[in-house]
Amino acid sequence: MNRLELTGLTARPSQVWGGVRLVPLVREAPVEGLRLHREVYEGLGTGVVELGPRDRYVSYIPHGLVADWSVEDGQAPEAGRQSAAYGTQFGGGGAPRAVPLAPLPHHRMAKRRPGDRLRFLPLHLALEGYLALHFGGPSTAWEEWSRTALRDGLSPRAEDAYLGRSVRGLGDALRIFEIHPGQCGVMVYVSDALAAAFVVPHPDDYRLLHASLVEDLYGELVHQYALYGAPVAQVPVRIGGEAHIRDLGELRAAALVQERAWEEAHDTLFARELLDTSYAFDQVYRMESFTLWRFLPPFVRDTGGQHIGETITDHRGRVAYLKTFRLSDAQIRRGHLLRTVAGAGWELDRAAAALGSSRRELVRRMRAAGFSALLKGSV
Repeated sequence: MNRLELTGLTARPSQVWGGVRLVPLVREAPVEGLRLHREVYEGLGTGVVELGPRDRYVSYIPHGLVADWSVEDGQAPEAGRQSAAYGTQFGGGGAPRAVPLAPLPHHRMAKRRPGDRLRFLPLHLALEGYLALHFGGPSTAWEEWSRTALRDGLSPRAEDAYLGRSVRGLGDALRIFEIHPGQCGVMVYVSDALAAAFVVPHPDDYRLLHASLVEDLYGELVHQYALYGAPVAQVPVRIGGEAHIRDLGELRAAALVQERAWEEAHDTLFARELLDTSYAFDQVYRMESFTLWRFLPPFVRDTGGQHIGETITDHRGRVAYLKTFRLSDAQIRRGHLLRTVAGAGWELDRAAAALGSSRRELVRRMRAAGFSALLKGSV
């Protein structure tokens, strides 16, 4: 498995508000045997995740998702079977019910819950995987390896992101446009650049999670495009042309032709950078016939937008859940640099040759990228 397979999802005509374009994704039939619901964490949204005895992940974490694969096909999760998670909200078919408790640190990014349920932190699985990319350093103390890093450990690696509420026009677009019957996902474009993809297994899950997109994290590039970009063009759809439509049947057939044309244009033009990229998938958890993965792009420069994310696939590799984060050009360069140096066995001369630069230039680039701790002070 090295690509995202959106079989069963159909793109509907886009909805445009200013510089934001939403492309609804509709399923003919929900994914059987899997449902998602949300845990909302109170407080200011700051969360601490205990990754290990000495490792901590600190970020804005407004909510978690619980994957429930114990439900029968087509049935909603039973509210009575949900466990009370400390510091959360939870609910059944209605609005979430608040639990007035302060949040506690989370144990692990993905944690099994009683019954056939798994709690995971959306987007943070992918972000933590990116932050940890080759950041443990070499397994052998190469000459270039810093004595300080060996003795005291590496300084924390950090990346910046923006809350969806600060992405200009996104909140209004999500509020104004109606949700399609059968809608199970959406592609979010800002200035016609793909900002995020979001897919869930069931339309009822999407209706409850639709508004949560403004609580997600978005990259610096997306924020800048929304702030400085001009409104995007909304191309009107004209049915019929020179052909004369005589009845409702012919009108319906012409509308279906236009829908198929839009779907093909979207998959081959708008979403090509997401669907035609080969990813490195890392398995996080196995849930009977479903698997939770996180993925990283190839970090090949000058190939357009690149995305990290997490997905749940069924036994045939079809996407049941998907959430992505668009990397900025600087983040792609940092990933490319780390992957190249690690691929060269952390030998700077080999890595510089692979990058087509000198050792001195490589050292400058690593320091400029914030990776000085990976270098010995005398280098």
